[in-house]
Amino acid sequence: MEPTPEQSPHHAYPDHWEADVVLRDGGTARIRPITTDDAERLVSFYEQVSDESKYYRFFAPYPRLSDRDVHRFTHHDYVDRVGLAVTIGGEFIGTVRYDRIDDRGRPASAPADEAEVAFLVQDAHQGRGVASALLEHIAAVARERGIRRFAAEVLPANNKMIKVFRDGGYTQRRSFEDGSVHLTLDLEPTEKSLAVQRGREQRAEARSVQRLLAPGSVAVIGAGRNHGGVGRTVLRNLLAAGFTGRTYAVNRAFDEGLATLDGVPAHRSLGEIDEQVDLAVIAVPAHRVPEAVADCGEHGVQGLVVLSAGYAERGADGRELQRELVRQARSYGMRIIGPNAFGIINTAESVRLNASLAPESPARGRIGLFTQSGAIGIALLSGLHRRGAGLSSFISAGNRADVSGNDFLQYSFEDPDTDVALLYLESLGNPRKFTRLARRTAAVKPVVVVKGARHSGSTPPGHAVPVSRIPDATVSALMRQAGVIRVDTVTEMVDAGLLLAGQPLPAGPRVAILGNSESLGLLTYDACLAEGLRPRPPIDLTTAASPQDFRDALAEALADGTCDAVIVTAIPWVGENGEAETGDGQVLAEALTKAVAGGSAKPVAVVHVEIGGLAEALAAASSTAAPRPRTVTTAARTRAATTATTAQATTTGTPAAPEATTEPAAPDATTAPEAAPHPGRIPAYPAAERAVRALAEAVKYAQWRRQAAVPGKVPEFLDDTIDEAGAAALIEAQLSTAPDPRGRPLTHDEARELLGRYGVDVRPTLPAPDPEAAVAAAARLGYPVALKTTAPHLRHRADLGGVRLDLADEEALRRAYGDLTDLLGKPAELLPVVQAMAPRGVDTVVRASIDAAAGAVLSFGLAGAPSELLGDTAHRLVPATDRDAAELIRSIRAAPVLFGWRGSAPVDTAALEELLLRLSRLVDDHPEVVSVALEPVVVAPQGLTVLGASVRLAPPPARSDLGPRRLPNY
Repeated sequence: MEPTPEQSPHHAYPDHWEADVVLRDGGTARIRPITTDDAERLVSFYEQVSDESKYYRFFAPYPRLSDRDVHRFTHHDYVDRVGLAVTIGGEFIGTVRYDRIDDRGRPASAPADEAEVAFLVQDAHQGRGVASALLEHIAAVARERGIRRFAAEVLPANNKMIKVFRDGGYTQRRSFEDGSVHLTLDLEPTEKSLAVQRGREQRAEARSVQRLLAPGSVAVIGAGRNHGGVGRTVLRNLLAAGFTGRTYAVNRAFDEGLATLDGVPAHRSLGEIDEQVDLAVIAVPAHRVPEAVADCGEHGVQGLVVLSAGYAERGADGRELQRELVRQARSYGMRIIGPNAFGIINTAESVRLNASLAPESPARGRIGLFTQSGAIGIALLSGLHRRGAGLSSFISAGNRADVSGNDFLQYSFEDPDTDVALLYLESLGNPRKFTRLARRTAAVKPVVVVKGARHSGSTPPGHAVPVSRIPDATVSALMRQAGVIRVDTVTEMVDAGLLLAGQPLPAGPRVAILGNSESLGLLTYDACLAEGLRPRPPIDLTTAASPQDFRDALAEALADGTCDAVIVTAIPWVGENGEAETGDGQVLAEALTKAVAGGSAKPVAVVHVEIGGLAEALAAASSTAAPRPRTVTTAARTRAATTATTAQATTTGTPAAPEATTEPAAPDATTAPEAAPHPGRIPAYPAAERAVRALAEAVKYAQWRRQAAVPGKVPEFLDDTIDEAGAAALIEAQLSTAPDPRGRPLTHDEARELLGRYGVDVRPTLPAPDPEAAVAAAARLGYPVALKTTAPHLRHRADLGGVRLDLADEEALRRAYGDLTDLLGKPAELLPVVQAMAPRGVDTVVRASIDAAAGAVLSFGLAGAPSELLGDTAHRLVPATDRDAAELIRSIRAAPVLFGWRGSAPVDTAALEELLLRLSRLVDDHPEVVSVALEPVVVAPQGLTVLGASVRLAPPPARSDLGPRRLPNY
């Protein structure tokens, strides 16, 4: 909305305060500032509020607003007087207002930092979380305007409002004065207020997806009379799946005399239906979609699945149509799957919903599937069906203009019918939120992700998302840190999903291999080693082995305490007549199923070659379609929430150093399989590499789960050696001299001073514009010294001869200076410097940078070719914990160099871990530090030396993840 002439030009309408939010029941609403144009809306809103609510607001009977009241409540300066409204369908359902006051409670202006706040919510919308959402947003507005405290007077009988303040998580004080409760809230976000906010966000967004997946009634808008067509196909799929709710066909082209279509009521519009419709599937041309959405909104539809194409995938004009579609739907409180969607499926027996273009509804199972591509969705559904796997839910979001993978994670986290969440993603609209939600979900159930469009350098058509500059390898590392199982292909995703949904998590990397083919066993053994597992020598049952032999060998391996998982390899066995029996696999499947019937705590996978029907028989014998009781304990949920809030869960990867844990530990309660009355489905694979890769992912995930249950910490000793206030003063002073919003790089001395405030000592360098200056610098620093160029094209390029080391005296220094300038150019071009020599060690590089979309990232690698040529660099999100720092060092492939490779002396990794933690604290405490590079960092057997440092400061990017809840607007 635009400001009116009556509003002060100094305080223009703050459109960045506008936000779409999801309410407690899963519906959406819009929060925006109140303007002078809202007088009629305010009066209409007030007329619909009960006398009791009016009494609670004004402490006296107040049947109507006077003209003076209306003027006061609609005229704001957006600084000292601010009003926000929650709207649905353009009408107010709730309001909040603050007025800045002084210490005596009188109207005031800045620098007064307290404000009086008051709420009013329509009775019909109370209990939907309207006031809680308003409190979050008005608090954020107040902080932006320099207000640090809210004061509120509440009648003792107004328990609902008192609860809103009490449950907000803010630090508060309460007193009873003159017959009312006086509340004072400190508006600085606390760990508790952030946890409350995210908990409400999770429940609301999960509920919004649940409303879409479990409607009581569905209308297909655009179902045609002729066979074929998108709408008619969806209608028939709904009926074929046995949807338990009511179904309607809607098409404005229907003849007035048409009563039914495919046996369901047929109508020309939603207004003809005599009950509220929960879900509408829209399958009409794009130019008719706004009309259909308006019809849905006017008649109380809760959610939309838009199959229609012609939106952002068509370019700029289509993207604007897509944005308008989202704005229109949200204005009515509806969420959207799509546009250009393939549809949704819910196999729960109480729902049986197939509102998609998939001709056959999958079997009921324990896997939840989200995809941003209809074609990939078709392939995944087909692959899972072919291998006998069932689904709990399926969402194909198309352009995912609204409901996204983040919403699906919110839903999957608490869905009791989902044990594993599989996601095919082509873009991450909010990477910070994705990693937070994935970390919390992964703490209680596996999350497997395939990321498409990794190397295209552009966003897929139809996906209007913020651009992230971080490379795909970094994205992968950050997902691993969050506990996400990231795989490269949809085939690998299905392979991992089948194992994780049907089998318990392994307690460690030790693998028993048994089968009737020595060659297939050896291939499996080699694959295990390649994936970092610890296989035992394969047990060869010989080609004469019978199904009973398989059963006995498997039972023995499951009872063996020296292995954590079992892979069974099988080829057609030889019968009594000496001929190979290919069979249908039924007999072998029964034997293997009986071996695990006792409820083994070890995962089992089968690798088979040319045994017809074995995979199908295993699926039939023990299918994911059979629901298993699964209870996430309160303790598990608490750990998950703590893991997500503190960002301290870590990934493990393949151990790369002696310190890395490889022996199995007792599984945590959240990772141990729940008791099940029937054994899980035994997954079968046509190749050893596929089975082993899936098992390796399960091993790494199980180890992450155990470690995430006991989060890492930031050592307290850092606090004693860090001058946060001093660093803040330096940063403020440096930025004040840089009017460029892109900020500025610091000089060497400025960077040394800033890093020194956090206990990072950078070895000084002295300029050497001529030989005499070089000699004077060496005399000041003390021999031996190093002479090196600092020209951008030669920096860190020892291979080009730009660095001369161990210069022991003046003669050696002068000779090196002459050689350097003769070889590479004039001193003015080379910018040579002199630096005291550091103890010998391993050259490493430590970096930290802030990506506007993903957040602050800490990186580590060996200097030179390993990191620059081979990309051997590890990454972690900031803030990093002691465990993050230890694993960051150990997760690069070249890590053995740090731990005594080929008889060399191990270096001081403890000092390196401390450096990583200090740098993490710096960029976490001061988001203005947008990039830091320490190169090289020479790590010796005792201590380390930072020889070079570059720092860039800039105004910090906005942190959407720390503000009040809001839906993204792409």
